[in-house]
Amino acid sequence: MTSTNDVDQITIGDSLTVGRIGYGAMKLTGDQVWGPYPDHEKAIAVLRGVVDAGITLIDTADVYGPHSNELLIREALHPYPSDLVIATKGGFVRGGYDYSTLDAVGNVNYLRQSAHLSARRLGVETIDLYYLHSGRATDAPFEDQVGALAEMQQSGLIRNIGLSNVTLDQLRIAQAIAPIAAVTALFNLTVRTGADLLAAAEQDGIAFSPWHPVTLTDGPLASRAADVVPPIAEAHGATAQQIALAWQLQVSPQSLPIPGTTSLEHLKENLLAESIVLTDGEMRELNGIAE
Repeated sequence: MTSTNDVDQITIGDSLTVGRIGYGAMKLTGDQVWGPYPDHEKAIAVLRGVVDAGITLIDTADVYGPHSNELLIREALHPYPSDLVIATKGGFVRGGYDYSTLDAVGNVNYLRQSAHLSARRLGVETIDLYYLHSGRATDAPFEDQVGALAEMQQSGLIRNIGLSNVTLDQLRIAQAIAPIAAVTALFNLTVRTGADLLAAAEQDGIAFSPWHPVTLTDGPLASRAADVVPPIAEAHGATAQQIALAWQLQVSPQSLPIPGTTSLEHLKENLLAESIVLTDGEMRELNGIAE
C-alpha cells in the first residue's frame, strides 16, 4: 500500500481523467433514497457547487429516486462542462418506499432499456461510465449481462463499462468479455468488503470507487477506529472523516472515493482531505485497524 498523496487525478478507461475525489449524488433524493430531494432549490445549488468546487466526476444511478436523481443532475448542470464525467448504473429495481424491496434484474432487454432511458434522462448520447449495479441478479447469466453492456459500448451508447457490487470472480469473468474501466465496492476503515477488488484494480490499472468511504461507525472494527483515528485527526487539525478520506486517497493510487453530502460546507471539508499527507506511521496505524 502506498503512502503518498501527490497524485491528484486518475484515468478511467483509456481517456477520461478526473480528480481523485468525486461526488456521490445518492443523498440528493428523498428518505430511503425514494422520491425527489425535498428541497429542490438546495439540491440544484449543491450540484452546481460541486462543479464550481472543481469536482469532475458525479456518480448516480437510475434507482436513486428512482429516476429523479438523474433528472436533477440534468436540470442543474446541462449542458455539462466539457471536463465533467457522469457515471450512472442500471440493474437494480425498487418495489416501493421500503428499501427491502430493492432487487436486481439481469434481463438483457431490461438492461438495454435502462441504459437508453438513463441517457435520455441525463440528456446525453453517450454515457461516460455505465455500471452494472449488481452482480447478484439470477434471472440471466452474468456473462449475458456483461455482454449486453459490451454491445452497448460497441454501439456508442456507453463509453466505459463499470461493475458495482460484484465478486472478484465476476470481475474476472467480465474482463474476459469486455474492458472493465471501474469497480465499486464497500470499503472503508471499518468495513473492507471490497479489499480483493481493490487489489485487482491496482493490478489491472482500473479505477476503484469505495462506497461509504468515510463511514467510521459500522462493523466490528468501529470501536478500534474510535481509538486510532481521533489522535491522528487532532495531529492534522482535521476531522475524523477527513482522515478517513485522506486514507482512501493514500491507500491506493487507483482509489476514487465518491463521498456524498447535501451540504456545500461539508463538500469543501471533503476536498480539504486532498491536502492531508498522512505519515507512514499513521498509515500503518490506520491500515492496522483491520488487522
